Amino acid sequence: MAQQIKQKKFPDRNQGRSPRQDQEYDQKVLDIARVARVVAGGRRFSFRASIALGDKKGKVGIGVGKGADVSLAINKAVRQAKKALIKVPMTDAGTLPYEIKGKQTGSVVLLKPSRRGRGIIAGGSVRVICGLAGYKDITTKILSRSTNKLNIALATINALKQVKDLSSMKSNSRRPELKSGEDKKIEVKDKQKKAKIKPKEEKQKINSKEIK
Repeated sequence: MAQQIKQKKFPDRNQGRSPRQDQEYDQKVLDIARVARVVAGGRRFSFRASIALGDKKGKVGIGVGKGADVSLAINKAVRQAKKALIKVPMTDAGTLPYEIKGKQTGSVVLLKPSRRGRGIIAGGSVRVICGLAGYKDITTKILSRSTNKLNIALATINALKQVKDLSSMKSNSRRPELKSGEDKKIEVKDKQKKAKIKPKEEKQKINSKEIK
């Protein structure tokens, strides 16, 4: 009889843990570049990864990480992007409330609201940022000649940071409170007093001229 080998059952390490936060956010790679650092013995090469992170519900961020391997650089960039998440304002139609412009070094980006059903009219890094933020209809345009993907993405983030919250805009646009009847009576009396004083001052000026 063949001896039956008993397999040891190891406990599951992930048992009882909460699901990772990475599942809440969608991430996209903006750019991966090979960079070098000059040292005494020569040059040391590493990789730089630029990652965009968002939940498509109004939160978006950008992170940059460096590492000896591409996977290490991406993991660092994801951690940085989570720390740099911002909340962007959005209308009920899924667009911007008004036109805005953003700048990062030599990159300039223009963002404009769009009609419902037109979709995201953008390209490159701007499209990635707007899509991860959750905008459904938006029109964009890159006004500069720069082709740096990271700077264009940061210019888009800077533009979204400048957009004011809709609740604050509504509170500032409220009409001033109406004055009570007593306040109006006091204002009318003050106006009447000023009107009575003016003719006397004019007469005094005329008399002083005649005397001279």
